Amino acid sequence: MEIRDPIHGSIELSKFETKVIDSRPYQRLRSIKQLGFSEFSFPGATHNRYLHSIGVCHLSGQAFDSLFKQFTFSNSDVRNRFRQCVRLAALLHDIGHGPLSHTTEEVMPQLKDLNVSVYANRDQNRQANHEDYTIKFLTDSSLSEILSNNHYGITPMHVACLVDKSLAVPDDFFKDQGIDFRILLSQIVSSEMDVDRMDYLGRDAYFCGTSYGKVELNWLLAHLDFYVSDDKAHLALNRRALYSFDDFLLARHHMHLMVYFHHKSVIYEELLHRYLTSKDCQFFLPADIEEYTKCNDYALFEHLANSSNSWAQRIARREPYKVVFELHSTEKNERAKEMEQVLQKEGFETILASSTTRLSKYHTAAPEEKLYPIYVVDHLDPKAVPYRIEESTEIFDKYEEIRKIERLYVAPEDLERARLVLANRNS
Repeated sequence: MEIRDPIHGSIELSKFETKVIDSRPYQRLRSIKQLGFSEFSFPGATHNRYLHSIGVCHLSGQAFDSLFKQFTFSNSDVRNRFRQCVRLAALLHDIGHGPLSHTTEEVMPQLKDLNVSVYANRDQNRQANHEDYTIKFLTDSSLSEILSNNHYGITPMHVACLVDKSLAVPDDFFKDQGIDFRILLSQIVSSEMDVDRMDYLGRDAYFCGTSYGKVELNWLLAHLDFYVSDDKAHLALNRRALYSFDDFLLARHHMHLMVYFHHKSVIYEELLHRYLTSKDCQFFLPADIEEYTKCNDYALFEHLANSSNSWAQRIARREPYKVVFELHSTEKNERAKEMEQVLQKEGFETILASSTTRLSKYHTAAPEEKLYPIYVVDHLDPKAVPYRIEESTEIFDKYEEIRKIERLYVAPEDLERARLVLANRNS
């Protein structure tokens, strides 16, 4: 099957991949917007996770070919199965995403109710998240049967192991010539330099009509490499593309600050959170994985429109609260809280929302995530020794601080009066 994509042009998909895409779980992604409420700020941002995931699959194939353009596997079958497995993991990395935004994880069931069999040895006493639904789809659903029907020897568990690095590989599937390629292949799908980000940055920028997310994608892909340490292959980048990597991190950082944290998107998510955590919320995501395929953005919007809850109605009628005060900072500051107290004393109902981001998740990554570093290699210098990418660029240090946007919202009918109260306080 050939797909015409506005970002990558013509994308070719095999018959096997087409069967995966035609499945009910995957078709559900047509009705899951990539940017949730962002269309209320950027009207063009109506693109969905269906096409984004196909784009990620496409880039994963390009990344694989670039990584191994000068490497010879023990035979072509090994190369083909590795390539197909990473394409499947990229294609299905978002398969469990909830409606509209991560906020709907508030109404997901307990993990034990989801009954993810490959999590048998994990603590089940927590709330499930979209990543748990993804693994459930991959390993125990109608999609699993489709994934099992291939001639590469790939099992649903092999695909799941590239999506979730914490899963134990059941065999030597990812090993060849004494090298374990599991870490490298999973880094293509999820890392500081993964194809997921490579796709969504350019795609989101295109549909939002901004230039913040545009990066030298072809240059990055062309200079991908790998480095073997302790018989394990890790993702690496040729030093020639190091500045493009800096730009890649900055592009994502600026997209958060200017697009993903737009004040309209933030308030709609806050309103949704208030409804989902209210006592009269009647929207819950099912533990039955086949029933979950019916849960999409349209089902949630229809539910909100039929709810009598005031927060749900504000979303349905497009009557969000409005910003009355906004503060950007990198240090702890109490001004937004003080403004909130001033307004509350005057009888205003307020919403204080805080959006925080850092240049890189490296600073806050779980300990096991730091076991999978990205390296920098230099083939033009015979004495150069590969080292971790965070040691080769100052950008991690320069942007180490947490950037925070705090916004104080009031009901639209109270906006002008609230502005006057704050203006009189500061005069």
